[in-house]
This record gives sequence, structure tokens and C-alpha cells, in this order.
Amino acid sequence: MFEELKKRVYEANMQLPKYGLVTFTWGNVSEIDKETGYFAIKPSGVPYEELTPEDMVIMDLNGNVIEGKYKPSSDTPTHIEIYKAFDKIGGIVHTHSPWATSWAQSGRGIPCYGTTHADYMYGEIPCVRNLVKEEIEEAYEKNTGVLIADYFKDKDYIAMPAVLCKNHGPFTWGKDGNEAVHHAVVLEEVAKMAVRTEEIEGHVKVAPQELQDKHYFRKHGEKAYYGQN
Repeated sequence: MFEELKKRVYEANMQLPKYGLVTFTWGNVSEIDKETGYFAIKPSGVPYEELTPEDMVIMDLNGNVIEGKYKPSSDTPTHIEIYKAFDKIGGIVHTHSPWATSWAQSGRGIPCYGTTHADYMYGEIPCVRNLVKEEIEEAYEKNTGVLIADYFKDKDYIAMPAVLCKNHGPFTWGKDGNEAVHHAVVLEEVAKMAVRTEEIEGHVKVAPQELQDKHYFRKHGEKAYYGQN
């Protein structure tokens, strides 16, 4: 019944090792079917080289397995909370990609130093706080999603499709799993560039706001003109 959804999510997951975003099994992609409210996600702890489309696990937003022979990713509760909070999100990625995770471990957001960043993400990529002891012990993965949802509840989560969780790592999202992966790749490259920029110039300033606006809005919104019609 969910063959196409499983195939898309499998292919999206396989992009993570292709682009160097995961080591071993350190990552996952999900995509939700808006009509049914079910989503597909990578199974927990299964090596990428062993995965098949049939291995993807179909879940509902109450955390029930609808279809699948494996346990779903341990990050499934985080995905659920994000999907429940934001109806325009159709796909989610979590990785421990080294450059973005280094920023997360430092507890710093990633400033917008240039147009590569501004083309995709409007403003500083935020780093949300640590969970407190009680949140970790109560429901760690669920509360990670609650924290992300709470941070973005009054913000434009489409203009900023990425977040860093302090001492943990990045999450990205998009209209589907493929776009969420695209944003994860961009995030990793932007994180790398930002580190190198600060190494070259320790007192670097963020890109001028008018330049950030030009690059973001030429690709997004009503007046976008980048690319083909």
C-alpha cells in the first residue's frame, strides 16, 4: 500500500551517505503522506548498505507502527512532534554531519556570512538550548521535538528550514524528504564555510542585510526570479 512512499524515503536516506552526511547509522530521513497522516522513516540501527525500500517503517502520528518488520528510528518521536506542529513540513532529516554538529556542540548558531547561506536560509541558523535533566529522563526524543516546535512556533520555519540542537546535532526539513536532504547538504556546506571564514578573519561580520535579502528573495517568494519558469 505504501510502496511509493517507502521508495521515496529509501532513496532520500541513501543520499545521506552519498553526500557524506552520515557515518555508520548516524542519521535518518522521514516523509509524511498528508492524505493518510502516515509517514515513512528509516529503521533503527540498520546499516545503509543493507537497507531496501521494503525496510522503511510506516508510522502514524501517535507513534504506532502501521507497517514494517523493523523498529523505527529512535528519533521517530522527534519527527512526530515536528510534523504535528507544522503542517507545511513534508520531510525531515536528522544527521550528525561533522561541521554542523560541531556548531551544535559549541552551542552557537551559524551566522550568515555570505550568499550561499542566504540563498537557502534566511538569517542565522539557530541553536536551541539543552534539554534539562527532567526533559531528558522523561522522554528525550519527544522533548527534543517539542523544543524545536516551541522555538519555531512564532517564526518562519519555511524561511529557516534548519536547526541545531545544542550538544546533539542538526535537523532540517522541507516539502518532502528529498528537499529536507537538500537542506541538510546545504547546512553542512554552510557550517564548513562559516568555520573557515572565522579562521581566516576572526572579527568577521555577517553579510549586509540588503545582500541577504536580495539572495533569499530572488529564490523564494512572490518576486523570485532565479531558475526557469
